[in-house]
Amino acid sequence: MKIGLHLSDFTFSNGPGRLADDLTRIVVAAEDAGFARVSVMDHVWQISVHGPPEHEMLEAYTTLGYIAARTSRVDLLAWVTAVTYREPGLLAKIVSTLDVLSGGRAWLGIGAGWNEDEANGLGLSFPPLAERFTRLEEALQICGQMWGPDDGPYRGQHYRLGRTLNVPQPLHRPRILIGGGGERKTLRLVAQYADACNLFVGPELPRKLDVLRGHCEAVGRPYDEIEKTGQMVLDVGERGEKIDDFLATLAEIGKLGVQAVQGKVPRVWEPERIALFKREVIPAAADL
Repeated sequence: MKIGLHLSDFTFSNGPGRLADDLTRIVVAAEDAGFARVSVMDHVWQISVHGPPEHEMLEAYTTLGYIAARTSRVDLLAWVTAVTYREPGLLAKIVSTLDVLSGGRAWLGIGAGWNEDEANGLGLSFPPLAERFTRLEEALQICGQMWGPDDGPYRGQHYRLGRTLNVPQPLHRPRILIGGGGERKTLRLVAQYADACNLFVGPELPRKLDVLRGHCEAVGRPYDEIEKTGQMVLDVGERGEKIDDFLATLAEIGKLGVQAVQGKVPRVWEPERIALFKREVIPAAADL
């Protein structure tokens, strides 16, 4: 079982003036501990589950570029990009650039988006849900074209690109993770376009996986080609008192076919939090 670190809260105890130093220390320690990937939220305001909107939030791809320069092995992605926040041609170029400069470690995490308040607050595009899903599918098609040999035009309902030139190409075609568990649209897009899904760990997980399997059968995609990723809080307690329960959860979802988990570590800025994962959690999870 792979474990990935999700950085969702940048209101560190040392304040904004030391944020860059704290972030460097955290991601270097995470890579050394054996975390498989590091992700950041693609939000411009903090979301309510983590704190008030006035808390610190960093722009996702600037932050990923910074992290890329300070690490050498962990995969890097936004978890997940709201499709309407950036034009797809530019987004494909951004992820390609991250991949080249990180030595081939970039993923594309993408979804339809949901945070209307922050979009309206900063004047970002936020059309109705049905349109956002249409734009999401077109963006996936554009990225696929730009990460391949075809640099011809693209003509969609919402996006029209005259020439999909993308030089340099990414070193490795970025893996695509589509966020969300919507059974009718999101999981169909996963089956058709994605390399990984993002499902919350909870009682609905088995049904979501069954729905994904059905969509794969419908589009003729091997279900096993898609990495099943679960999102959960990586809480093993302040001194490791919850490690056994955490590993039991990983074993349980592993039986369902989940291959990786991604989540935040509470108070990740405290060095002992990452150290616990290095000593006791990640080595044990590797055997699950």
